[in-house]
Amino acid sequence: MHTVKRVSVIGTGFGALTAVRRLRARDPAVAITVIGARPEFVYYPSLVWIPSGLRQSSDLLIPLEGFFRRLRVDFHAGDAEGLAAGGRTVLTDRGEVDNDGLIIASGGRFIKKLPGIEHVITPCEGIPAAEAIKDRLKAMDAGTVAIGFSSNPKEPSAMRGGPMFEFLFGLDRQLRREGRRQRFRLVFFSPAPEPGKRLGPKAVRALLGRMDRLGIDTHLGHKLKGFEAGRVLTEAGEIPADLILFMPGMTGNAWLDNTELPRSPGGLVQADRHCRVPGFERVYVAGDAGSFPGPDWMPKQAHMADLQAAAAVDNLLAEFGGQPPRRGFRPELVCIVDSLDRGMLVARTPRRTLALPPLRVLHWSKRLFEWWYLRPYR
Repeated sequence: MHTVKRVSVIGTGFGALTAVRRLRARDPAVAITVIGARPEFVYYPSLVWIPSGLRQSSDLLIPLEGFFRRLRVDFHAGDAEGLAAGGRTVLTDRGEVDNDGLIIASGGRFIKKLPGIEHVITPCEGIPAAEAIKDRLKAMDAGTVAIGFSSNPKEPSAMRGGPMFEFLFGLDRQLRREGRRQRFRLVFFSPAPEPGKRLGPKAVRALLGRMDRLGIDTHLGHKLKGFEAGRVLTEAGEIPADLILFMPGMTGNAWLDNTELPRSPGGLVQADRHCRVPGFERVYVAGDAGSFPGPDWMPKQAHMADLQAAAAVDNLLAEFGGQPPRRGFRPELVCIVDSLDRGMLVARTPRRTLALPPLRVLHWSKRLFEWWYLRPYR
């Protein structure tokens, strides 16, 4: 007798929604339950356009009720708090959800251990953070803006540096448009001597060269000690700043501590090359929540989350059919570093690296991709 399989997906981000779409496309009968705090999706890549007004919060916050209804998805409004029965039950603050297969795509969290980190804005925390940047910048007549990022020292790949380059170049362009750039000092800081190294050596040279041409100061290769109101503290001195934007490294969500899932040194869910969690039956992970085998430059970005989610779904469905998981995912880094009217393309695979200089067509390509990507969810 055929029994309908139940799949639970934790999260409402890139990996989670890609998993939902692929599950429904591959199996019209599978019962899908999405677990998340709210039925909404934030398109994070375009947060960089909020400070300039190119995007509003309503453009990037997508309600998902219609999407879930069209794809016959049940939404469980609750925060994951743990697992039971080897992953067959997800424990939430609003009850339990049973499954025959589980895909964890709940994202990660930023490591906020540096002293004084309450004095910084972490842009990729969401729309309120991007709006706070807009408001703070609007209220400033002059001053210094310090922008930087760091990694998880126990898992260097668990970082999100690309958006910080975009905020840096975007703010430079915005201030020039407003006729205010000469009254502002922009400083880029990072404990890494070659920030953006995972993009490839050509990209690093291009990024640093562009900062030099635009009159952006740099403070690189010095360990961060913390922050105070109005300054960044490093082992090589301090950076006075009226506004500090900082992206710390990433680790796993707190709810993972209440599970027996294997964890990487950096606190993420350990995965094999099929996105399967070792030691757990029919439990998979995709996106920022997981630690995956691959090259040291493999990024934490939406594109990789999508690729991993597709592999996870295909392998889970293979297991439902009595077959072993066989599909892996291809490590790919694709990034357009945007500056409001131009974009610099960086793409990397195991075989090649491509870097293109800032071009108007790449800015418009990024805007077109946003429209195309969000169409299924609107």
